[in-house]
Amino acid sequence: MPGILYIVPTPVGNLEDITYRAVRILKEADLILAEDTRTSSVLLHRYDIHGKLQSHHKFNEHQTAEIIKERILGGLNVALISDAGTPGISDPGFLLVRTCAAEGIEIQTLPGATACIPAIVSSGLPCDRFCFEGFLPVKKGRQTLLKALSTETRTMVFYESPYRLVKTLGQFAEYFGPDRECSVAREISKVHEEHRRGTLAEVRDWYQEHEPKGEIVIVVEGAPH
Repeated sequence: MPGILYIVPTPVGNLEDITYRAVRILKEADLILAEDTRTSSVLLHRYDIHGKLQSHHKFNEHQTAEIIKERILGGLNVALISDAGTPGISDPGFLLVRTCAAEGIEIQTLPGATACIPAIVSSGLPCDRFCFEGFLPVKKGRQTLLKALSTETRTMVFYESPYRLVKTLGQFAEYFGPDRECSVAREISKVHEEHRRGTLAEVRDWYQEHEPKGEIVIVVEGAPH
C-alpha cells in the first residue's frame, strides 16, 4: 500500500508556532525531507523528534523527486519541511508535490505558519483581496513585471532580501508612485519583529538611514480603481 506525502509547515520565528498535529506527523513519519538538515535539527531536537532526516532543496530536488516518489509508492510515509514556513511557498516543494500528485499519491498539507499572512494582516492595508508575488526576478523580467503590477488593484505581497530592500522600495516608488502606502514587516514572530508603515518614499528613506536585517515581507497598497 502506498504511503502519504505530508507537507508540514514549520515556525518562521518562534519555535512554539507549530501545531500538535505537525509534531505528531514528524514523529511518525518514516522519512523527513528538510531544506537544510542543520537548521531543521534545531526544531526537531526541541520537540524530541528523531526521525530519519534527508536533504531536499532547490539544488537537488530535480534528482530526488522521482526517487522519493518511488519510496512513497513502496509504502513510506514522508514529511516535507523547509527552513521556515510552508514548503512550496517561495521554498522547495512544488516539484515533489507535482510529481506525487501526477502518480495519484495521497498528499496531506497541514495548515500552519507562513510569513505572508501575518504581514498583510498587520499592515493595515486591505486584506480581503490580495496577490502574493513572492520574490521578484532579480534581473530578467523584473521591469516588465513591475510595469504590469503598477495597475494591480489588489494589495500586493512580496518577499525580499534585506540587502535589496532599499533598491526594491525605490523601484516600487518609481513604478507604483512614491505616495503609494506600504508596510515592511521584518523578523515576523521573532524577538526583534518590526512593522514599518508609510508611503513607499517614506519607508525607503527610513531604511536608507537604518540598515535592515533579517527576513523581510513587503506589503504594498493596490492601485486605485
